[in-house]
Amino acid sequence: MKTIRIPTFFSLIILLAPLALLGRVETGSTAPDFTLRDSNGEERTLSDFKGQHVVLEWTNHECPFVKKHYASGNMQNLQRTYTGKGVAWLTILSSGEGNQGCVSAEKANELIQTAEASPTAYLLDYDGTVGRKYTAQTTPHIFVIDPEGQLVYQGAIDDVRSADPADIVGAKNYVSLALGESMSGKPVSVSDTQPYGCSVKYGSK
Repeated sequence: MKTIRIPTFFSLIILLAPLALLGRVETGSTAPDFTLRDSNGEERTLSDFKGQHVVLEWTNHECPFVKKHYASGNMQNLQRTYTGKGVAWLTILSSGEGNQGCVSAEKANELIQTAEASPTAYLLDYDGTVGRKYTAQTTPHIFVIDPEGQLVYQGAIDDVRSADPADIVGAKNYVSLALGESMSGKPVSVSDTQPYGCSVKYGSK
């Protein structure tokens, strides 16, 4: 009798991601505007950052793939490097109430402080409206928007699809590549990749 191999939990996370592509925002199109309240209670609107490059980073602090990039300091280094160059870095939480990764504004600020993270703002998307608008599939899932409001990159943070921090060294970082090229006035050579990580834990609507 033929043996059927059942994919591991992490394999399922990675393999199921393409199922959410239908209806996504196309790379090269105008990034949809939105307004969300941040962890300090301030309303943040994407269009307020027009004239700057913007990074949207979907997060879930309990996801092992997110832990990979924060425990190693990789995500914080990216945040510091590019916010220092005038990029607006917006970390977005779309976990629904009661779902993995959902935290209060106070807890979000605690996580930022503990991790020594440097986002421009940590945005709370509890009902998942913005995540669904962008078809954010995984944590992390990265979107890069240019100063004209065009989406120039969407996908994975890098090209090594694992939760092991040791794999960061030597990986091709797509976020750095996209920002470096776009900020230099060059076309983004890799503008669309398949994200990897934990599925975004949307709540019911």
